[in-house]
Amino acid sequence: MTKSERFGIIERMLLSRRSVSFADMQQRLEVSRATLHRDLRDLRERMQVPIVCDHDTSTYRIDSSVERYELPGVWFSAGEIHALLSMQQLLAAFDAGGLLAEHVGPLRQRLLGMLESATDSADDIARRIRILSAAARPYAPQHFQHIAAALMERRRLSIEYVARSKGDTSQREISPQRLTHYRDNWYLDAWCHLRNELRSFAVDAIKTVKTMDAAARDIPEDELDAALGAGYGIFAGAEVQWATLVFTPDRARWVAAEHWHPEQQGGFLDDGSYQLRLPYSNDPELIMDILKYGPDCQVVGPAGLREKVVVLLKAAVGRYGDE
Repeated sequence: MTKSERFGIIERMLLSRRSVSFADMQQRLEVSRATLHRDLRDLRERMQVPIVCDHDTSTYRIDSSVERYELPGVWFSAGEIHALLSMQQLLAAFDAGGLLAEHVGPLRQRLLGMLESATDSADDIARRIRILSAAARPYAPQHFQHIAAALMERRRLSIEYVARSKGDTSQREISPQRLTHYRDNWYLDAWCHLRNELRSFAVDAIKTVKTMDAAARDIPEDELDAALGAGYGIFAGAEVQWATLVFTPDRARWVAAEHWHPEQQGGFLDDGSYQLRLPYSNDPELIMDILKYGPDCQVVGPAGLREKVVVLLKAAVGRYGDE
């Protein structure tokens, strides 16, 4: 019998009776006195279960004056415990920027207590699972208080936004629609009242944010997906084109297993290479992903995308001079 199963039995006994003797619990669990003492201690200290002991009668009960508690992990299988273990590590990595420190911190501690009591030590858990972030940009966590409130209350925001393409700063009035966490960075999908269209704003590029009294303009979900989800990556655009890419046989097996876009089309060619077709609107992110494959990726079409990639590859070679 696992510790998690013993916790479940103890909980049911305590909830079904006014009080339970230590001897009754020990007999039901078929464990030593030391093991039962450890279980009761873990339930009180790690799981925060309000168990009260009457030393005169050697009986235990749930303190009814304490707000109703939930005993996490009691009904979890070993596989679910390990899934929670992974989630705990994800929360730790996710919270590194301080966005949810105030709210996630207590949850992490409770989850850690559950995992520690149900499986191995907390140090062993942290040592065996790693979640690495790449190219995450720092942002102001306090902005999320305004953004989240405006999202839920359907109110507009006034933001000062820096466009990194040119470094220009502009004042915008926006109607927030949804937050997206993409490639380790946060983006706010919103209706921009200045440009009169849907835009994705990088949260780290928002310098100031203020909640307004005006009601936000609501955009239907299908319109959001059509405008912001039809193209490739985080960049939106009204005109959607299809890119055709061919990867060398050495890279084909890797790319064939990758998910680039929900509507992508792919297949192996006779020589073992892999052809991938996918939609895009604005091309900066698609070009970035093409270039990272270097000589293993060839742009077949459209011609405009192919020409851009050729120019960038030639410019890259030119930076190395006569080497």
